[in-house]
Amino acid sequence: MQLTGSQIIIECLKEQGVDTVFGYPGGAILNVYDELYKHSDEITHYLTSHEQGASHAADGYARSTGKVGVCMATSGPGATNLVTGIATANMDSVPLVAITANVGKALLGKDSFQEVDIVGVTMPITKHNYIVSDVNKLADVLREAFYVAQSGRPGAVLVDVTKDVTANKADYVRKEPKPIERESANITEEDIESAVNLIKKSKKPFIFTGGGTVISGASDELVEFAKKVDAPVCDSLMGKGGFPGTDKLYTGMLGMHGTKVSNMGVTECDLLIAIGTRFSDRVIGNAKKFAKGAKILHIDIDAAEVNKNIRTNASIIGDVKEVLTILNDRIPQCNHSEWLKHIEELKEKYPTTFHENDLNGPFIIDKIYEVTNGDAIITTDVGQHQMWAAQYYKYTKPRTLITSGGAGTMGYGLGAAIGSKVGNKDKIVINIAGDGCFRMNMNEVATATRYNIPVIEIIVNNSVLGMVRQWQTLFYGKRYSYTTLNDQVDYVKLSEAMGAKAYRVTKPEEFEPVLKEAISLNIPVVIDCQIGSDDKVFPMVAPNAPISEAFGEEDLKAKGLDC
Repeated sequence: MQLTGSQIIIECLKEQGVDTVFGYPGGAILNVYDELYKHSDEITHYLTSHEQGASHAADGYARSTGKVGVCMATSGPGATNLVTGIATANMDSVPLVAITANVGKALLGKDSFQEVDIVGVTMPITKHNYIVSDVNKLADVLREAFYVAQSGRPGAVLVDVTKDVTANKADYVRKEPKPIERESANITEEDIESAVNLIKKSKKPFIFTGGGTVISGASDELVEFAKKVDAPVCDSLMGKGGFPGTDKLYTGMLGMHGTKVSNMGVTECDLLIAIGTRFSDRVIGNAKKFAKGAKILHIDIDAAEVNKNIRTNASIIGDVKEVLTILNDRIPQCNHSEWLKHIEELKEKYPTTFHENDLNGPFIIDKIYEVTNGDAIITTDVGQHQMWAAQYYKYTKPRTLITSGGAGTMGYGLGAAIGSKVGNKDKIVINIAGDGCFRMNMNEVATATRYNIPVIEIIVNNSVLGMVRQWQTLFYGKRYSYTTLNDQVDYVKLSEAMGAKAYRVTKPEEFEPVLKEAISLNIPVVIDCQIGSDDKVFPMVAPNAPISEAFGEEDLKAKGLDC
């Protein structure tokens, strides 16, 4: 049957099982929005306060559900406002499809009103992108976009459609989506044997798991693998929840703000089994001194990540779930009781502690964990509060920490919380933000109240750009260059003006009852928690230092240094 391009877009979304879209209309994409209006009973569109909010909401929706997140924007600045969200999603391997409309084909390249070459702009930050200027190709391009976004290592895909294509007609025949199959073609017997032999010979193995474990749905297989190898397990920020944070084998996060137990254990191990992780600079510290005494076994779906940052002794390329299933059948039950005893001794020597009688970041996170029984979806922005959320909330299930890891995008969390709540209506969703992050996209409070999306926004408000200030304190002689937010912004009044219930907390005993009330209200709530400007995230590894040199507050005081 003959349909317009706009109708084809809607039908293709329905083909792909899309029932939720986040976006912001404009002139070039009006035809598409007109069709959305006609199909509002099948596809729910959430109008965000800013296009960036739409991209982050689609990202949060995707991360928390495992489905493809979809966002839309018009041409020019509407499309460029999606760029940060697209880059954020792509860097963390999130399946996202961004649909933008551009000026008509005849106006391309003529500096027309609201014309931007968004395909050129996003080429380096997408898994793939397209411009469609022929309506006859539109359906197949959209189908391919959804397939590319989900297959292999997931990522962000942009489809830019010229306005004339949204009005022109073409034949449309419904097609079933191409099935997404797990990648196993590159899993070789030789690689499996090499891995099994390394594991058998190891006396002090350590498992390091990343976001690939979460993406592949391999949590159960990882638990079985860890028990069989009889090895301690640490994770990256993206790997949170892939292995239960309450398991005895778990040692915490690895890297710049990882636990001393994980950092020391990886430094001392003789085999590091890296699963679904890319060895980012924040994890490895000084690459030349990372796990120097260990052989490295790297399991990842993306061959480009192997030997990119850390040289490996063996690798297996394939879907993590597929690889672990094979290894669990092939490796014998191991016993590393002496090694695990040593790791337990490290846990006793280097416990994770905080000042429990003060209102501070760790206290807030610990109390959130206690009140929610560890059964919430936590989203975060980026900075000190993000690290505290990683350190003090125990994630036992995948897709429960939604955070910007690779891009480190300030202003990400509130949009992501909205998307996460839309995709998980039965879950408590709490965004943890610093005041510097909150002010970047706080207009999305209006989105939450417009649709009565009951997210809880917790502002860890220290009146500074906390993480940058921490670096300025430790490495820049306390020269606080433009990191002090000494203005008169009242976040409670601002939030109330946007329709949310808001609280201000200044004492530790005030926080728990306020949080419990916020949960019970089941409406959008903002809690402004005012903490000290000089609170810091510890442990910490200095830039380009080996991770074995992680230091804490007590280490600085022992050296007579003011922290």
